[in-house]
Amino acid sequence: MPTYDKSDIQRRMHGAVEALKHDLGGLRTGRASTALLDPIQVEVYGANMPLNQVATVSVPEPRMLSVQVWDRSNIQPVEKAIRSANLGLNPITDGQLIRLPIPDMTEERRKELAKLVGQYAEKARVAVRNVRRDGMDHLKTDEKKHEISEDEHKRLETEVQKLTDDTIKEIDAAAHSKEQEILGK
Repeated sequence: MPTYDKSDIQRRMHGAVEALKHDLGGLRTGRASTALLDPIQVEVYGANMPLNQVATVSVPEPRMLSVQVWDRSNIQPVEKAIRSANLGLNPITDGQLIRLPIPDMTEERRKELAKLVGQYAEKARVAVRNVRRDGMDHLKTDEKKHEISEDEHKRLETEVQKLTDDTIKEIDAAAHSKEQEILGK
């Protein structure tokens, strides 16, 4: 049984791209997005829960998020969690509704975020290269065990390289578009 598995390699490379897209989704651009509050955990009922399990998050305006807290007793903990998340948001409470105006981003903050996009993209590229290396190692092993021929090895090696190149192009494109969005171009 050959150890090389194309679908496994594709799945793992795709996973790196998905992880990057998730990381990029959490970066603030200046427009309101519910993804901004995804990482926030609220301490309620003696446990930490994701914000979206204790409230409804929506975007009523391009520069405003609103958090509709379901249980009145959870308003303070939700407000505290938002403040301590260091997102630069200042909650305004009105009954069970918490409004979060999205402040303008400074040029310095934009540059920091653009740099962070680059770091996330590099992390994803490294993950893809590691998957590529694993694939190449499996091919060598398979050829040594005489489960595939030398020609088959070369053909599959080219296939792995093409998957790698395509995935890295996808990573670069995602990072580039996020950078443009952050820098407001």
